[in-house]
Amino acid sequence: MLIGDKLKFLSMLLTLKCVVDDNGEPTDDLSPEALEFCRRNNVTATKVSEILANKEPAIYQAIQEGFERVNAKATSRAQNVQKWVILERDFSISGGELGPTMKLRRPIVVKMYQEKINEMYAAGDKP
Repeated sequence: MLIGDKLKFLSMLLTLKCVVDDNGEPTDDLSPEALEFCRRNNVTATKVSEILANKEPAIYQAIQEGFERVNAKATSRAQNVQKWVILERDFSISGGELGPTMKLRRPIVVKMYQEKINEMYAAGDKP
């Protein structure tokens, strides 16, 4: 989810693709696509929590390089995503982040992750 309305710069809340259980709840297990990406990058993690706990360098670097490629195509610096954070769990209907039609409920997500958002925009912190 992109954040930045009325803020100094753009930032993003990211989730990793994970397996969903029978109730539609995101689990801690990475999806087959995410596991394949990990294998290609010599990462042995199989869970979102493992990647976050280790701040898995190959994953974080791949994400940062992706942002750098996208930012290079931006027409102005104001369009650059300057900070990002990976969340512990994927967005879901049961978690409250998504509505019944799978639309992102932005105000609810902002409230839920306000602390992480505040950390990205902490005073004196350079983007």
